[in-house]
Amino acid sequence: MTTTYAAQEDAIRDACRALGLSARGLTPLRRHATSVYLLPQDGLVARVSPWDQREAVARSVVLTRWLAGQGLAVTETINVPQPIECPPYTITLWAHYPQPEGPPPSPEHLGGLLHQLHSLPPPPVKLPPYRPLATLQETVHRSTALSSNDRSWLQEAAAAVLDAYSHLDFPLGEGLVHGDAYPGNTLWNGTSALLGDWDEAAFGPREIDLANTFQGVRFGRTQQELRAFAHAYGHDPTQWSGLSVLTRMRDLHALGSFIRRADKGDGAAVEQLAFRLSTLRSNDHEATWSAH
Repeated sequence: MTTTYAAQEDAIRDACRALGLSARGLTPLRRHATSVYLLPQDGLVARVSPWDQREAVARSVVLTRWLAGQGLAVTETINVPQPIECPPYTITLWAHYPQPEGPPPSPEHLGGLLHQLHSLPPPPVKLPPYRPLATLQETVHRSTALSSNDRSWLQEAAAAVLDAYSHLDFPLGEGLVHGDAYPGNTLWNGTSALLGDWDEAAFGPREIDLANTFQGVRFGRTQQELRAFAHAYGHDPTQWSGLSVLTRMRDLHALGSFIRRADKGDGAAVEQLAFRLSTLRSNDHEATWSAH
C-alpha cells in the first residue's frame, strides 16, 4: 500500500470513529481522481477527495439531496453532517449499491437521466460556471511526468480547442449540467439506473453532458448505443458542428487523471498516457483507448 492510500484509509477510520461507524473490512473500490472505499459493516461507500476540492464536494452533497427530492434517480448520501473534513482529505459517505453480474447501465439509461436532469428547475445551490479544461491546464502545468515537448503540445492543443469552444452557439441553452456525465458514472439500483459523481456539477451548455457519451467511441461505444442515447435524451447532436469541438475537448480532459497517476509513478498510467497522446497528435480517431 502506498503512503497516499494508507493516509486515505486512516482518514476514513478517523471519520468512522467520529460518527460511530465501523471501518472493519474497509475495501478499496476505485483509486482515481477521487478514491472510493466500501464500508461493508454499515453498507456504505466512502469517497475521499483532495482537501482543495472541499467546496465542490460540499456543493455536491446539497445538490444530490435536492435532486433526489425532485425525483431524479441519483446516488444518495447518508443523513449525517457532510462533508467530513480530514485534512488533507475531504470525505463523504454514501449509500452502497451492490452491482449485479452482467452489463452496467447503458448509454440509453444515461440519456433518459440527462433528459430529466436538464428539464428540472434551477437548484437552490449556487453553481459555478462551467470551466472547460481548467483542471487539465493546472495538471499539465504542475506535472513532473510530462516531457517538455508533450507539455507544449498539450498547452497548444488546449488553447486551440478553447478558442473554438468560445465561438460555439449552443442550441440546447445553458443550465445545470452534471459536468462528467458518461455511462461510467451510472450504477444499478435494482432494475433502475442511478446517476452519481456530482463533484463537477456546474452551470453551462447542456451539450457538454451529451458530448461525453459520443466521445466514448474511444472506448468501444457503438453507433447503435449512440443512437439509443440520443433517442432517450430526445435530441441528436450529431448534426451540430460543435460536437466535434466538445469531443476533442473531452479527449484532452480524459488525459488529466492519467497525468496525475503518471506523476505518482503508476507504470500502467504512463503507458496509456503515451498511447493516448500519440493518437491525439497523429489525429487518429479510430484508436481504442483503455479506461484503466
